[in-house]
Amino acid sequence: MSKYDVLFEDEDDIFSGSPQSKYWDIAKQVSEDLYRHDFDEIMTKIAVMEKMLMQQHHEDDLDKIITSYALMNLSEIEDHKKSLYMEYAGRLIYKISD
Repeated sequence: MSKYDVLFEDEDDIFSGSPQSKYWDIAKQVSEDLYRHDFDEIMTKIAVMEKMLMQQHHEDDLDKIITSYALMNLSEIEDHKKSLYMEYAGRLIYKISD
């Protein structure tokens, strides 16, 4: 059970939408500079993860490996994606208050 599971038991009542829609609602409210900085941090994280995967797999195979893993673990990936949307929405909110 992830640390955010309880928040997703009844998404529509708690958030008036999905974690994904709430993230984009928040992202639309922050300054463009703040959003660009946050997006750059996400891209850095993706670049690091890809480089780590390339240590074990050929670069040309990454998309196939990632797609295959996602399809075989669909429920787990969807739950983790929800957690990530909440994490990044929280980070945007935190940065607004700085």
